[in-house]
Amino acid sequence: MISSHIGYYSLILGFVISVSLLFYSIFCLKKKNQNINQNIFSLLFMQFFTVVISFISLVYSFVISDFSNATVYNNSHSTKPLFYKITGTWGNHEGSLLLWLLVLTLFILLFIIFSKKQPTKYRILSIFFQQIIILGFFLFLLLTSNPFNFLFPVPNEGLGLNPILQDPALAIHPPILYLGYVGSSIIFSASLASLIQNNINKEWATHIKKWIQISWFFLTIGILLGSIWAYYELGWGGFWFWDPVENVSLMPWLCLTALFHTVIVLEKRNLLRSWTLILSIATFTFSMIGTFLVRSGILNSVHTFANDPERGVFILIFLFSLIFLSIILFFIYQVNENNTEKNFFLISKETSILINNWFMMYFLSVVLIGTTYPIFLEVITNEKISIGPPFFNKLIIPFLIIFLIFMALGPNLKWIKDNYKNIKYSKIILFFVCILISFYIVRKTSSEILFSSILGGAALYLLFINIREFLSKKNNTSQTISHLGFGLFVLSILLNSLFSDEFSANMKIGQELIYKKEQIKFLKIKSLDKENYKSVIANFEIKDEKKNITFLYPEIRIYNQPNILTSEADIKTTVFLDKFIVINLLKGEEIFNVRYQTKPFMIWIWISVCLISIGGILGIFKKTNI
Repeated sequence: MISSHIGYYSLILGFVISVSLLFYSIFCLKKKNQNINQNIFSLLFMQFFTVVISFISLVYSFVISDFSNATVYNNSHSTKPLFYKITGTWGNHEGSLLLWLLVLTLFILLFIIFSKKQPTKYRILSIFFQQIIILGFFLFLLLTSNPFNFLFPVPNEGLGLNPILQDPALAIHPPILYLGYVGSSIIFSASLASLIQNNINKEWATHIKKWIQISWFFLTIGILLGSIWAYYELGWGGFWFWDPVENVSLMPWLCLTALFHTVIVLEKRNLLRSWTLILSIATFTFSMIGTFLVRSGILNSVHTFANDPERGVFILIFLFSLIFLSIILFFIYQVNENNTEKNFFLISKETSILINNWFMMYFLSVVLIGTTYPIFLEVITNEKISIGPPFFNKLIIPFLIIFLIFMALGPNLKWIKDNYKNIKYSKIILFFVCILISFYIVRKTSSEILFSSILGGAALYLLFINIREFLSKKNNTSQTISHLGFGLFVLSILLNSLFSDEFSANMKIGQELIYKKEQIKFLKIKSLDKENYKSVIANFEIKDEKKNITFLYPEIRIYNQPNILTSEADIKTTVFLDKFIVINLLKGEEIFNVRYQTKPFMIWIWISVCLISIGGILGIFKKTNI
């Protein structure tokens, strides 16, 4: 109970410091000091320190199972393992928002420390805008989502944490994802500050690019971890399901990727200033939209935490206020493009980047419509629908083919102006060779042979082009690695979708079935008592036509609090294939429903995203020359 008091009053103190910082920033803007007043550094550190104390207090309440705290009571249990007691701190609505606030205060402190070479007023204005966001989150926590509400009388036990959230990957997924989201808030604040100071130029682009890269890296890794978790924990056997909450993390990623390429054009040629500003605002807006959709209860997903209209209204009002502020400032302080450099030649590197950004915005529009259309339809007609993979695949895949070709050719073009005569015939020949290879691979497996062949060919083309560039070391290494990873990513997804197989049947212990060229035998089950659940582990023997034997051990867990039954898949991963099996107990019978899948090239999907991320983060340590 004492820890909850400390946490609550630390939040209030942090709120007071934020208000002080807001007004003190305005005061400092009126002065003509060449350096930031030391008091601002002290206030920023105190603000961060109060939120750290508040967060540690909540963690401690979870660790000691203090059920006088409503958040702990609703999301923990005394028998829960220590690791999940700690990570359960942010496995709920209130705790995750406190983590958001912690990262917000950390980022603005680091931003001011590492931007010493930037103009003083620009830095102070960045603090000002960031404090508006921080104040919004303080108010959100204190008014609608207080993580330190008290319960009396004190319950003897808590309600526990949703078992599917008790997983190592999901434990670290939210903090990393939030680093990406919150990084977009710094970009937003810095962009508005730079707009007012009229210094959206090459020097500013070089400065803000590193923050874009850091945010993009963490957002990419966060999405990857969430995808891996969904693959093995939910038992669906896939890596991406176009779930609405998956989509709301993809939207800021698409914006951030486009922003990263745009800021490079700004850095090299002092162009696309308005594009850079608009994308900076849009990235943060979509991060906030994701927060609104997840926290308001509008979306129905395993990822969502809250179901409270009051919270949703608060975020919606806050979001519209920030967007309205951004639009007003954008029109008041209009960006003036440099007339001597604003002309684009058709064949040039900057044109290829701009075209790729158009594709990114198209993909973003498809995801946005597919995610929000069911919401608006339900509000207007009270009709519930869901939009699944066919919608996204039909609208995205045809344009993805052209996008991949631009990704392959664009980085090798020259800045300002290039000549189509410089395009080597070997690259054209290589493209058609890739199409033929892809056609040969898919002709016996896919009914949509045309699209599959061309998409596979385009992905192979991007892959081969970047492998050659990487080996020749003629181009920027970080960009080459990321583009190589993206080509591998698309190719792995295509092969995975073409060659995946699934078998589903009801089986008894000792039963044996044949599926295609594999023999599936249900050998036995055993029961184990764990710390907070009972485990029923099945043993399956999979024998292929070459007599190779694989043993798989899917599991059913029966949790004590909350009393929930979950199915845990067992996956055997090799370089080329995943064998995936999950079981469900059919009530009232000694029969199990068995779902066995073979998933080719799954490991390469994860590797490719890691390559994309590594390429992005390498750019921070090495000068980028796309």
